[in-house]
Amino acid sequence: MLATTTAETTGAAFRSVLIIDDHPLFCDALSMTLKALSPIDEIATASCLQAALDRIETAGQPDLVVLDLNLPDVNGLDGLVRLRNATRASIVVVSSMADNRIITSVIQAGAAGFVPKHSPREVFREAMDTLARGGIYIPAGYDLLEAGGTADRLDAIQRLALLTAQQARILQLICEGKLNKQIAFELSIAETTVKAHVTAIMRKLGVQSRTQAVLLAGEASFASVLQIQGGHA
Repeated sequence: MLATTTAETTGAAFRSVLIIDDHPLFCDALSMTLKALSPIDEIATASCLQAALDRIETAGQPDLVVLDLNLPDVNGLDGLVRLRNATRASIVVVSSMADNRIITSVIQAGAAGFVPKHSPREVFREAMDTLARGGIYIPAGYDLLEAGGTADRLDAIQRLALLTAQQARILQLICEGKLNKQIAFELSIAETTVKAHVTAIMRKLGVQSRTQAVLLAGEASFASVLQIQGGHA
């Protein structure tokens, strides 16, 4: 159980924390846990990635971001990549998708740690201590996989990491099947601006068409991450 009323500080140097999760009760419980473990001055929450990005832009950079992978406005690891591009804060993924393949991919995508959801308080303490020292936290019982088995996905993640936050958002809309005119309307920008972004996206991703861009983005999806050789998920 996450909630606690006993103050047990770790000495971690995280004064401001942003929790991104669409479950209010979990946010409340996690907030209580983190406050009990560290002398945090401010904990903010966001229920989706875009709300988190907007907060970072208007309220400034947090010291630590706690990110759930399952958000209503992201698909797979693209949310983590977009967040990594938007903040210099340490990012720890807290997710129920605790699998060595998922953990390996989130670390490759720029996270500084992974904590399975509903872990005991001690695991969160270890994670915060490790991140505060500049380390990468992997919970006991889990291992990072060899890069050889994830070469295509790692290459896709590295290319996606080259995109700006706006370009990543446009790519997400392309993956949803939106046309340039629809993207322009949704983002309140000119269609010519969308076209320029699409050109830049394809150049950065090293692809020649929108379809190829969608396929490359699919390499960073959960389905790809969890795919076992032989075609089973």
